[in-house]
Amino acid sequence: MKRAVELLAPGGDVDAIKAAILAGADAIYCGLDKFNARNRATNLSFDKLYGILKLAHKNNCQIFITLNVLLTDSELPALFKLLNKLVNTSIDGIIIQDLGLFYILNKYFPSLPIHASTQLTTHNQGQIDFLHQLKATRVNLSRELNITEIESLTAHSHKNNMLTEVFIHGSNCISFSGQCYMSSVQSGNSGNRGRCSQPCRDKYSSDNSQIEYPINLKDNSAFTDVDELMHAGVDSLKIEGRIKKYDYVYSVVKVWKQQLDQYRNGDTLSKDKSELYKSFNRDLSNGFLKNKISKDLFIDNPRDHTIKRLSLLHKKEKPAIIDQYQRDLLDEKEAKSKEVKEQIDTHSIDKSPFDIKLSGVCGEQLKIEIISGDKSFTLQSEITLSDQGQAELSKELITDKFRSLNDSAYQLGDIDLSNLTDVVYLPFKELNRIKKEILYYLNDSRKNIAAVQTPKLARSYRSQKAHLLSVLISTPEEIELCGDIETIYYQLPNAIHHQKTKLIQLFTKHTKLIPWFPTILIGEDFDAAIDFIKSIKPEEIISNNLGIGYEAYKQGVNWIAGPHLNIVNSFSLLCLKEEFNCSGAFISNEISQAQIQGIKKPNDFDLHYSIYHPIVLMTSRLCLNHQINKCQKKVMDENCLPHCATSSEISNSKNESSYITKSKGNYHEMYHETHYLNTQVIHDYSNLFSEFMIDLRDVKTKTHIDAHNQELIRVFKNYIEGTSKDELENVIQATTCKQYLKGI
Repeated sequence: MKRAVELLAPGGDVDAIKAAILAGADAIYCGLDKFNARNRATNLSFDKLYGILKLAHKNNCQIFITLNVLLTDSELPALFKLLNKLVNTSIDGIIIQDLGLFYILNKYFPSLPIHASTQLTTHNQGQIDFLHQLKATRVNLSRELNITEIESLTAHSHKNNMLTEVFIHGSNCISFSGQCYMSSVQSGNSGNRGRCSQPCRDKYSSDNSQIEYPINLKDNSAFTDVDELMHAGVDSLKIEGRIKKYDYVYSVVKVWKQQLDQYRNGDTLSKDKSELYKSFNRDLSNGFLKNKISKDLFIDNPRDHTIKRLSLLHKKEKPAIIDQYQRDLLDEKEAKSKEVKEQIDTHSIDKSPFDIKLSGVCGEQLKIEIISGDKSFTLQSEITLSDQGQAELSKELITDKFRSLNDSAYQLGDIDLSNLTDVVYLPFKELNRIKKEILYYLNDSRKNIAAVQTPKLARSYRSQKAHLLSVLISTPEEIELCGDIETIYYQLPNAIHHQKTKLIQLFTKHTKLIPWFPTILIGEDFDAAIDFIKSIKPEEIISNNLGIGYEAYKQGVNWIAGPHLNIVNSFSLLCLKEEFNCSGAFISNEISQAQIQGIKKPNDFDLHYSIYHPIVLMTSRLCLNHQINKCQKKVMDENCLPHCATSSEISNSKNESSYITKSKGNYHEMYHETHYLNTQVIHDYSNLFSEFMIDLRDVKTKTHIDAHNQELIRVFKNYIEGTSKDELENVIQATTCKQYLKGI
């Protein structure tokens, strides 16, 4: 018999969770009412969690809770309140993204197992080392990876005693997860907050294409790739779909469970995906896994492909016969949905009631009997009953004092005092002790963990030196145009291994350049980035990649966390400083003026803010030009990333433009129609930020700049030093800073 692998299912509501259990899921990930990355799902109330845990564990199924969103400082009291409750349940893991939450869990709630969310964009070994230091027990790898990359990262994870998850079915994201800001910028609904409005599924027009949905992807399915995934050592196969209903969850989990059972038993694996095509899909592809990144990953229809596929399969038949096939399919789906619902309804998640029976006479110990359908036990008081005191034992008193026992998998039922003498007393302190002992046994002999109060962090201000102005550039030609600016960041490419020698020469010649590492560095490019650091031995770097941040920490290189590490709260800063000796961080441009106000920076730690830059909406491993006829290749090859340079424009139904840019050595990026310009933050938080950055890279948008770089730097310098912003507004036209107003 071959090794077993976990089948991890989505649970967006109670019925979907029950359906996953009935279909044979080994584990389920689900969210509560707050702090999870699928706010559009119904999610669970905390009260229902106890019943879900009981039902799941009875069926040998684990429950993982998703708290995988970014958290602002104002939300921390509510977060601690929730964690204080979760730590006293039997949940099997918490899925998270926020670095501050890693810090909080490790320091205050160490008994809760940590799973790293796909929102952390984990795609290189350094990131796994980073997450291992933060005590993650498993990591959900980026869904854009191919099987060879997955195998390498899984082997490295296992060396660190970490498990790996891989998405094997469901919706694909066109952007690297955690690096999509499209919904956030366009509608204020941040994907990093579980509010993605899926603008990638909308209609867009282009001068070069008749395709209506040029950035809409097919769904993912690795159904025929089980052998390769198992050979790669993957520990958990994860189905996407927390906004899907119970019938979808049941059907998809059932098909996958049968496939995995066949694998484990050594039987021939099925290649028939017809049952999967009967559930909602946008057609299915395994392009990422097979490293076939092509136009075939896209589909010009964001809606359900089920009926259309049926029509295509039988296109040679007469229309009446095709119609009958469609009616038969709909009838089959309706009948199956009804059958599953009937099964679901037979599985209760109601709390088990427990009755309390009190016995005793004055001068003797109180006997407490707990009686429920699945658990009964007897306790005694440590002190004897009295005929006087403050706490007369009555139904009202017991109901009041034992009310918190309802915060468990059980519900307080009948209270029987018939075996007590007329009037007896027991001190409040002893009643509280008895309550804790009852809770201990109700919770399967787990001690109740005392509540942790939200820590109050001290506020530290920047040093009194003048604000620094820094610039970001990306070509050698721009270096001389920066004049006498003190701090120059140089953007390194994603495909760094192709340019490593030239970059080492450049940084050796221009020693004041500070390397700016990109968000995505996969495989040999991550290795080349490490070689680059070792070769030039920089005094300081900026990293938008946690793997490079970890390498800098390990080598003793001063490093600053870049703006795409999504830093939005004070505990994230503490995490970076205390765990990885990070010296500073850019605060995310997603958060608002009010949300920045709550941030308390640590001592000897600098905060940075980008006040002017093109707004990246997404970074994609796909060729975004495939769909708009800017590229004639059928499949991306090894020459595309290092050598291709193109640009194009698409517009939505509101005539809002997005600019697609592919520069040599970089992945495709999509930018907002105008640059971000925020001069207000300089006045709002002059005592918080040590440095303000302007991005001078040549990225096309509708923003018009009536000045060369040297002049632009001079104008920004003057403004930071206190001159009027009129000159700045005359030089730069058409900008936005609405993220600063709305936040996440």
